[in-house]
Amino acid sequence: MRQNPPEEPGTEPRRTWRRPRLVIAAGALVAAGLAFTGVAVSQSTPRHGDSIPNITQVENQIKAYYDDTLVGTDHLPSPDGNYAHEVEGIAAKGQQYLAHHQVRNGMPAVVFDVDDTTLNTYNYEIFSSFAYNPVTNADYVNNQRFPAVFGMPALVNWASTHGYTVFFLTGRPEAQRAGTEGNLAKVGYQASADATHLYLRNRTAPPAYLPCEPTCTTIQYKSLTRAHIESLGYDIAANFGDQFSDLEGGSADKTFKLPNPMYFLP
Repeated sequence: MRQNPPEEPGTEPRRTWRRPRLVIAAGALVAAGLAFTGVAVSQSTPRHGDSIPNITQVENQIKAYYDDTLVGTDHLPSPDGNYAHEVEGIAAKGQQYLAHHQVRNGMPAVVFDVDDTTLNTYNYEIFSSFAYNPVTNADYVNNQRFPAVFGMPALVNWASTHGYTVFFLTGRPEAQRAGTEGNLAKVGYQASADATHLYLRNRTAPPAYLPCEPTCTTIQYKSLTRAHIESLGYDIAANFGDQFSDLEGGSADKTFKLPNPMYFLP
């Protein structure tokens, strides 16, 4: 699998694929009524054109799954849609698990990804026609335009008031710290997202626990950061993310995968 090209300073990491959607995430497969084996679709070259999911049909299925609702100038997920019901169910299961979890060793903690785990980016994906652009994306980030993922503020706030230290771990660049912290607070996350609880990616001056920078893969960046958190004396009871690369690499007692049919990060 090819690695992402180096990013421009101050931009979000580039995603591995966009249009045409030859490789689609699990949620899109389910939405399109196709088989899903639990891993990302192979990038092998198709032998027949009809075996490739039609881009327009897949995008229409994604919009139906989110129950696209126009609010002002933004296309947002509906609280009555299938996406909302699914993520609210995952949040409820996460809280149930945390309520009964026995900490193995250390202070209890929970780790949450940001994009499409705590903040929903559907409005940007529709605005950009599912084509990532670092300039327009940074505008959405820095102007705090993302709503919360349904059910997640309640889970995060519950965890932070029931003995868990909450950490946010994102691949967004350090330059987007203010926009990220402000957006989380704006949509109802009460847990601290200060410099010791919100981890962003700094490729130009990386911390010592990321010796692979500036070329760490997503899995390396996130798993090594979680290992660093545990080295501070925390036991990460649960790790929540919308990408498999958010969850792989250990340093968490349990992982929770949120659906994201819009893009795939290896």
